[in-house]
Amino acid sequence: MSQPTNTNQNAAQAADILPIGGEGARVRRPAPRTIAVSAGVRKDRAFRAVMPPLYLSATFAYEEVGQKPAFDYTRTNNPTRATLAEAIAGLEGGAGAVVVSSGMAAVDLVLHLLSADDLVVAPHDCYGGTRRLLNARARRGDLYVEFVDFTDEAAFDAVLSKGPKLVLAETPSNPLLRITDLESVAAKARRAGALVAVDNTFLSPALQRPLELGADIVIHSTTKYLNGHSDVVGGAVVAKDPKCVEELAWWANCIGSTASPFDSWLSLRGLRTLHLRVAAQQENAALVAAALVAHDAVERVYYPGLETHPGHEIAARQQNGFGAILSFELKGGYDAAKRFLDSLDLFSIAASVGGVESLACQPWSVTHAGIPEQERREAGISEGLIRLSLGVEDPEDILDDIARALAAAEKRAAA
Repeated sequence: MSQPTNTNQNAAQAADILPIGGEGARVRRPAPRTIAVSAGVRKDRAFRAVMPPLYLSATFAYEEVGQKPAFDYTRTNNPTRATLAEAIAGLEGGAGAVVVSSGMAAVDLVLHLLSADDLVVAPHDCYGGTRRLLNARARRGDLYVEFVDFTDEAAFDAVLSKGPKLVLAETPSNPLLRITDLESVAAKARRAGALVAVDNTFLSPALQRPLELGADIVIHSTTKYLNGHSDVVGGAVVAKDPKCVEELAWWANCIGSTASPFDSWLSLRGLRTLHLRVAAQQENAALVAAALVAHDAVERVYYPGLETHPGHEIAARQQNGFGAILSFELKGGYDAAKRFLDSLDLFSIAASVGGVESLACQPWSVTHAGIPEQERREAGISEGLIRLSLGVEDPEDILDDIARALAAAEKRAAA
């Protein structure tokens, strides 16, 4: 007669831990969702507050002359910001993080690791603000930059032969959701002697952890999914190497780009619901993508969750989900796009992504408006392209709003 199965023991063994109370039991590393929820909880030693307090003080007192305390001046270090940095580093699996005032400040902070003769390789369809910054730095002689299609293996290999110091990846890309094979890119960049930094803003560590795929640095606009409520502008840089973290922190303090305590506190509060929000958002995105594919007014849909997407297999391998952002091309170009956007009710027409509310924008005139027209077209960005960031509203309300706007765009195109 077979013995009854000990379900709890089997589950513990499957998780590579010993049963609770067992001899030699070790503490299991918390799951990412737990890290996000529990950041700073019960760390207040003064009053045993469950949730971490907000430290608004600009400066902190020395207990003894010549003995610098752990926190002395908020530009340099602050308990609230440190709690957020620890949580983000834990979620990404890094040695540490530096929290700064915006996503662009985070990108610029990484560039401070370079010297004047260093070459940066960036995606040809990267975020417009990133491209603007890189071009501006190059014009000043701070660095050299080359933009290349990371999905074109031959072109990417050719630029690596020039000996870049930094490969800056963005996957999925903004706004066409191109997927970069991070393991392949990181391995090639390492052989070329380059650091690899990955902008993980569009997925967040809930869906992608670039350091585990070979990256050295992860960049975030915390404005987006990490905060998730469109009420804070912020950024963060996570590094695998503790020495790199120290250098980034030195530069952030030197140039004064660190985030305020209040912004850090709000972002920390938003971070606690990251995994819950993203799960609901990408469910809505999958429904919308399917509806758009089936609609006659739509020329093309860019969403990695679709099996027809060129990067679908790579995304399925390196991501824990396909995300909540998609783009689509309307038949009828600019006029159809304008009609569609003007007809939306539930969606707000705005430039950001990642909030609990659904947003829509035309990259041609918003996120990439500062890029020369020829470069926009070379990157595949046209006047008829619409980018959607799905929120957590009821899916029926979202689909109904999109259906009405598509009907309006279709009428305009027919006219």
